[in-house]
Amino acid sequence: MVLRRVGILGGMGPEATVLLMQKVLAAVKANDDADHIPLLVDQNPQVPSRLQRLIEGTGEDPGPVLADMARRLQAAGAEALAMPCNTAHHFVPAISAATSVPFLNMVELSVRRARQLAAPGGRVGILASPAVRRIKLFESALAAAELQPVYHDDEAALLWMIRRLKAEGPNEEVRARLMAASEALLAQGADVQMIACTEYSLIADAVASDAKVFDTLDCLTEAIVHFSTTDQTQ
Repeated sequence: MVLRRVGILGGMGPEATVLLMQKVLAAVKANDDADHIPLLVDQNPQVPSRLQRLIEGTGEDPGPVLADMARRLQAAGAEALAMPCNTAHHFVPAISAATSVPFLNMVELSVRRARQLAAPGGRVGILASPAVRRIKLFESALAAAELQPVYHDDEAALLWMIRRLKAEGPNEEVRARLMAASEALLAQGADVQMIACTEYSLIADAVASDAKVFDTLDCLTEAIVHFSTTDQTQ
């Protein structure tokens, strides 16, 4: 079987991109190097800050930079694109306008997974950057799936965790705070929860034990493997 190449718009953050690559690697039963998924990765930590743009209202627009990355990946042979950053999905229209290959949309994939786990009208907890709530990234897709989003109210704590993970990587204090946020969502009736920040994916097990929690990065991993291994004639 000829495996199809997938281009990764990475660097947001760098560890999350590496984690996605590790997940894709682990998802394939391989007997040799050639059995693994071919990835073209643009690991670009210089993408303008999504937090500064969407929360603080300052900073450069990431859209044109992401569009340039997408064009380069397609020119290099990518047959589909993926981006391991939930917040950056706000700029998908710029990426799609710049390219002609499929975009594996992590938001749509994750809402599909939530719909499998939650009953109609169910409350879905979203552990994510405050920017995700402010731009209503998941709202349209969740409404179409007859689901209700629930967010943690302590935006300062959510931002603190993201910045600490970017600066220091996982540690026990960050894990404890994510656990507290997950438990707070559970107390609000959101027993189904999604890890919707790929920085949080680094500590995705630090969640309430009674909640049904899934990682949006896992949804993207599955889509990448499925796309690459699916016969183009089907």
